[in-house]
Amino acid sequence: MRARLRTVILLALATSAGLWAADDIRIGTWKLDVAKSKYSPGPPPKSSIVRFEPYGENGVKVTVETVGAQGGKTKHQYSANYDGKDVPVTGDPNRDTVALKRIDAYTLEYTNKKGGKVIGAYKEVVAKDGKSRTVTQQGTNPQGQPVDNVLVYDRQ
Repeated sequence: MRARLRTVILLALATSAGLWAADDIRIGTWKLDVAKSKYSPGPPPKSSIVRFEPYGENGVKVTVETVGAQGGKTKHQYSANYDGKDVPVTGDPNRDTVALKRIDAYTLEYTNKKGGKVIGAYKEVVAKDGKSRTVTQQGTNPQGQPVDNVLVYDRQ
């Protein structure tokens, strides 16, 4: 009897997680289209892959793997709810925390901080067909230069 109850509970949890994931258009893998993207200041990375996975009841786990302009590889990640609260980012030397806020099903705003200071305010919009997403980044890089980037990603 307990085994049957456990199976029913696990199936219910799996189904609810699947339904939640279906509601978040970001869930999946996205590849940077370097040719369509704009980096100021440059240079752009050689490549970047972003993976969004369901996290909790109202959030995402984000993993970013990038090959920089000089060929160096980096990987950073975080898990955050869409509640605007700061959460730690691991593996990214340029920021300590990120805060996500979902505006609607297609639009997300997030804020990056380093040492408690805001270094960037970003806006992300997923296309209505769900095949691409555009991230507009404005802030300051570690060298103190203004950043004005537009990154275009394609769903994989």
